[in-house]
Amino acid sequence: MQPQQIILFRNNTMTIAIFGNAMKSQTLHEVQHILQFLAQHAQDNPTGKKINVLLSQELRQVLDLRSYPGFPENWDGEHQPENVYGEPIDFALSVGGDGTFLTSAAAIGNKNIPILGINCGHLGFLAEVQTQDLDDILKQLVAGQYTIEQRRLLSLTIYDKDGLVREGLIMSPNALNEIAILKQGLTNMLYIETKVNGELLHTYRSDGLVIATPTGSTAYNLSIGGPLLVPQSRGIILTPIAPHSLTVKPLIVPDDWKLDLRVSSRYDSYMVSVDGRSQSLTTDMSLHIEQADYTVKLVQIGDNSFLKSLRAKLNWGK
Repeated sequence: MQPQQIILFRNNTMTIAIFGNAMKSQTLHEVQHILQFLAQHAQDNPTGKKINVLLSQELRQVLDLRSYPGFPENWDGEHQPENVYGEPIDFALSVGGDGTFLTSAAAIGNKNIPILGINCGHLGFLAEVQTQDLDDILKQLVAGQYTIEQRRLLSLTIYDKDGLVREGLIMSPNALNEIAILKQGLTNMLYIETKVNGELLHTYRSDGLVIATPTGSTAYNLSIGGPLLVPQSRGIILTPIAPHSLTVKPLIVPDDWKLDLRVSSRYDSYMVSVDGRSQSLTTDMSLHIEQADYTVKLVQIGDNSFLKSLRAKLNWGK
């Protein structure tokens, strides 16, 4: 999908939601810096345009917006974001690493809110903005000088032995990076019968199977030898974990294909992980994976790009 321009300051107001890990001191430092910048901008803005700021529940427990001039004094930290200002959220800031970004994306779900990732972590393929560039990035952000890039997700449906859908086993069944099938016992090899569009592909004998999006190709998939895909690719990657056959290799299928999996093993259970949100399942359950019905929207500013991230983070050419 091509990047798209977005119009900010609806009704002369911009509303920003901020997510971050409140247990990490560097994250709190950067969030405080962002709040100070936005508060100062709200005071100095000659156009009269207003900025509203919302903190995630985790941040609200340790930070008080009343400490920052320009934000409402009646903030009590109890209301849900959509009830505080009565304005739609224009975009979200995810302050941390890629794990924080995935958590932010899961919290936003299908609300169509663009996310800007600010990197306080390590590799940061999703959280691309470096903290040393933060002021310049924020200036462009409040000026609306950025584009939106849409990323596809995978959706997981779990069925019980009677073929009925089991809802609520995982907080969010949609994955921006990957859905992973994992063994539980130390010596517990899995047999993963995998059908593609109803046709048997293979029964993997392995320690697990990672089903990744192009966005997730640089995550778990990369660490187990899977292929890299640019985020705009239209594919689903199937990469086995420690397969018990040297002829079994990763495979890429079109992203509009549907996958059905049944797992058996020496034990009666296995793990399924959706972007790190894990759940133990029994082997009489089955899995259905297909493309989700919405996308995650990433904010792109300046010359940040996936190719630039590859060169910098994987040390290509060095």
